[in-house]
Amino acid sequence: MSTGLPFPNVSPELFTIPIFGMEFALRWYALAYIAGILIGWRIAVAAVKRVTLWAGDTPPMRPEQVEELLTWVILGVILGGRLGFVLFYQPSYYFANPLEIIAVWQGGMAFHGGLIGVILAALIYCMKEGLPLRPTADMMALATPPGLLLGRISNFINAELWGRPTDLPWGVQFPGQGAQSCGQALGEICARHPSQLYEALLEGLLLGAVLLWLAFRKGALKVPGRIVGLFIGGYGVARFLVEFVRQPDAQFVSEGNPLGLAWHLGGYGLTMGQILSVPMILIGVYLWTTARRA
Repeated sequence: MSTGLPFPNVSPELFTIPIFGMEFALRWYALAYIAGILIGWRIAVAAVKRVTLWAGDTPPMRPEQVEELLTWVILGVILGGRLGFVLFYQPSYYFANPLEIIAVWQGGMAFHGGLIGVILAALIYCMKEGLPLRPTADMMALATPPGLLLGRISNFINAELWGRPTDLPWGVQFPGQGAQSCGQALGEICARHPSQLYEALLEGLLLGAVLLWLAFRKGALKVPGRIVGLFIGGYGVARFLVEFVRQPDAQFVSEGNPLGLAWHLGGYGLTMGQILSVPMILIGVYLWTTARRA
């Protein structure tokens, strides 16, 4: 396939500093994590400071407690994201090479694992401090989309997690042997769906804008569970849809399974991302439908 747009000339690293014979680089991916956490923190603080947004004019916590919760969230993201990648996507490899599980600098994080880690961290903190669960979850859901937006953009800059081959005019000619091995004719360039940007727009920008509008303009925070229900279900739907054009992980692709389906029967099935998204959709629907105005 020779259609599509050339990949922009942008480096995954902002800058590199040599120190004592070693090179330390600041990468866009790390900056996205830092910026996403800081923006989410400020959104959460702004929400709890506006007491009239909450049921009974009572926020789930004080602004200083948001900072304490942030520490727990960061640990949940890192530990859950890494363990989720290990268990969901490459368990056999990491069970054979257990020391590489801690090598997070080599890449390999799973959103669904990170979400589980954040949920567990928040549960522990809420029980320790005696905080209400659903309003706290609403606050955290409200603060999460900026990190998703920036994270997916950094995936694009890193030329990773690209989509399936396409001849659509906005397909992107990602660099690298893996991206350019898609069965095209000799001498042609393979263009792929920029699935990272699809996710950035759906999970980050669109979902985030809807959540902010509902919370700050429509009083959704007065109905505990509504914001977090929409976030979890909305992310699940967005990820499920993008999986149709996202290139699956290599370990799921084989000659008899070119679509990389983690579960399939008679040529039809679901990718691992879709399998993990189905429970999110169901949980989101449950939280939304059971939310009650306090």
